Amino acid sequence: MKIGVLALQGDFEKHREKLRELGAEAVEVRSAGELAGVDGLIIPGGESSTMLKLIDYTGLWDSLREFAASKPVFGTCAGAILMASEVTNPGQQSLALLDIAVERNAYGRQIDSHISRLELEDGPVEAVFIRAPVIRRTGPSVRVLASDHGDPVWVEQGMHMAATFHPELTEDGRVHRHFVDKVGSQPK
Repeated sequence: MKIGVLALQGDFEKHREKLRELGAEAVEVRSAGELAGVDGLIIPGGESSTMLKLIDYTGLWDSLREFAASKPVFGTCAGAILMASEVTNPGQQSLALLDIAVERNAYGRQIDSHISRLELEDGPVEAVFIRAPVIRRTGPSVRVLASDHGDPVWVEQGMHMAATFHPELTEDGRVHRHFVDKVGSQPK
């Protein structure tokens, strides 16, 4: 199984490390050709407006949409923003892969970043929030996997999922394992 990490901007290397720890082949993706060779894709955290400019510059919009029509995508923080069907504060273009509405930088400035303990079915997990978005609405087919102070922070819809935190910055690999399992369950 080969999982790509969009390597235009953001902390893509930490995601690659986490995927390798779980036994997946992890590759950086910067072009449509590289995207075509992977079974799943992670869109990392970073700065969503910068990522948008780089996606435009590299001409990846159509390739990303075509890829997501048949293969799993996982967005973290800025990646979750790019996957949302609705973005506010301010509004911006997105891939609209998940029926969620997100508010950018909803927790505040960099100084307001924090670490929370999320309760999962198989025990607690540490979650690092850095200038994170808040999911303000989830559609009826979106499953909430974890919440923090009443706000959904880890969601999935069909083969796609998003987290508003940075699971690559902790020792716990369960969030990435869930995505690896999702990629592995897709028909080839």
